[in-house]
Amino acid sequence: MDISVQTGSTKSASGLYLTSHELVTNQKEKVMVLLQVEAETAEAKRLEKEYLNVIQHALLETEGDPSTRLDGTLKELNGLLKGLLLSKSIDDVHAILAIVSSDGTLHVSHAGRAEGYIVRGGAASQITEYTRGKPTPAFVHIASGTLEPRDAVVFGTQRLLRALTPAQLAQLVSHGDQLLDEVAASLDSEREHAALGSIRVGGSSAKPTLALPSRGGRGKKRRALPSVDLLSMFSVVTGGLKTAGKGFGGSKWMGTLRVLPGSLLSDLKNPKRRKRAHLLLLAGAVAIFLVIWAFVNLTSFSQRTQSRAELQTLVEQINEEIRTAENRFLTGDIDSANAVLLRAEDHAKQVMDHDSGLFRIEALDLLDRIRSKREEINNIVRLSPRVVVNLASKSPDVEAQGLVGVVDGEFVAYDRQDLYRVVLNTIDEPDRLSEEELIMDGTYFERMQTLLFQLMDNSVMEIIGGQPTSMKTDDPAGWIAGSDIKTYLRFLYILSPQNNQIYRYERLSNRYGAPTEYNVNGELTGALDMAIDGNVYVLKEGGELVKLFRGEVRPFVVRHLPENAMANATKIFKILDGNLYILDPVDARVIVVTDGGATGESSYLRQYVFEGEQIGELKDLYVDPDQHNLYVLDEKRVYSIDLNAPSS
Repeated sequence: MDISVQTGSTKSASGLYLTSHELVTNQKEKVMVLLQVEAETAEAKRLEKEYLNVIQHALLETEGDPSTRLDGTLKELNGLLKGLLLSKSIDDVHAILAIVSSDGTLHVSHAGRAEGYIVRGGAASQITEYTRGKPTPAFVHIASGTLEPRDAVVFGTQRLLRALTPAQLAQLVSHGDQLLDEVAASLDSEREHAALGSIRVGGSSAKPTLALPSRGGRGKKRRALPSVDLLSMFSVVTGGLKTAGKGFGGSKWMGTLRVLPGSLLSDLKNPKRRKRAHLLLLAGAVAIFLVIWAFVNLTSFSQRTQSRAELQTLVEQINEEIRTAENRFLTGDIDSANAVLLRAEDHAKQVMDHDSGLFRIEALDLLDRIRSKREEINNIVRLSPRVVVNLASKSPDVEAQGLVGVVDGEFVAYDRQDLYRVVLNTIDEPDRLSEEELIMDGTYFERMQTLLFQLMDNSVMEIIGGQPTSMKTDDPAGWIAGSDIKTYLRFLYILSPQNNQIYRYERLSNRYGAPTEYNVNGELTGALDMAIDGNVYVLKEGGELVKLFRGEVRPFVVRHLPENAMANATKIFKILDGNLYILDPVDARVIVVTDGGATGESSYLRQYVFEGEQIGELKDLYVDPDQHNLYVLDEKRVYSIDLNAPSS
């Protein structure tokens, strides 16, 4: 496949460094590097040198699958960029790194506002991931796909559509080698600055030929067969068949068929007529091939035409469904808008999965529009949370399990044995709670101003005056086994889904009373977590919420909740007279809904989706009483989100 790579740039500006490179791997794969750095020239050149050094060793000189090598390279580059950004050596970076494998497969990733467009069939479509708001100065996504003849891919470290429309970009591609010059001129006219690159695939013009054997003996020079008007020979053969067909079923036609093989054999044996017989056989074979070829192509063309019409209708229908969803959203019909978008997404996937391969670029663009519209309708906020502390700085092998909020800015994170006290952005050395038993769950007892932990042997410990103290209960049988503990007023609640019960223990001066059963008629099988503010909210497997008041089930439903939004939820947190916060570790998000008040008519508000390579599996969450900050915990870090910050 004939693939050409070109790079260039617009005019630069003060404090801005633009550079582009065309490289080749040891496997003869073509690599494009575009870099735009906001920094002093000396710092930018230092970044460029280290940047290219990483690419040289991790991508160009290594063996293996291109996508795997690219993924490893991007991880190293992200580490380099993060270090320079944190040290304030550079202010911002926008970059493209692309590799075209030997089979014509393109793998590309972008950082910041950099982006890429593929021009195919006269239409331009974005292939890089579009992010709303402030872009992340790191490589997050990899886009992969197979290039086809006459494709052109255009890259820039700034958004090209600020100066060009997709139609204009597609038109510029037809200008050949002048493409980058004209794109640069358009950006310069809008005072935009960018490093630019393009990948072009040549059309396939060579047709396969068949080598014909000579009629001479071994060692003799091959000679060409005499030229023959195959179209006229085809007419002769078909004409003969039509003539014979006039006597269909008669003895003349049957006699002709019986005589024809013998006549051909006779001609082949006769030196004077052998050439004529060969030509007849060749013409007959060509005629049969042409008939079969024409039939197959007509059938294929008919099916492809039908498929094109059906898919084009489906694409138009998807566009109409997106407009319908937007109109219903504007009228406040959120549930209906989501249902229409779900239907549009199914239709777009049908186009993507169609065997003909038609309209796939359009389907990709539609899926991107559907996702963007769904996030707008459902108030989905994507963000990179701020790291408060890194527990691994104190214990590299830590696997945190839970987070207990004491006051805003002060927490205790815990793993199976140790407690990590966090104050603002500082962390104390870990304290061992027990040498014999592992920690199952923990909470803060506000009435007693103590930390409370349930251990694997169902015992309970409180941190009183900084000392772990084993607590007793008046129940002769000891503490009842449970999966979650919470406190409210002077009571400790233990959730026991295996017993379909919540047990309530009253805190006395130096011990706890015997348990009483709180649940009256609630179905708690499969319960995972609970939150208490006078009512008890129980989160069950699959995202179901049960509301109890004085032990009895109360109506509770969440309006306008996106489909399956809480299917993977594991934790719930409730603010007194405030919202409910539900943690979904599978999709790395927190879903916010109202408490529903006395009617139980809760409303979906928004969801925060956490992005960033460093974020692990989310374990727990905490929200300060004023709902100013949301804190989440993964296995090694505590993150913070400003709930009052305007969403982008």
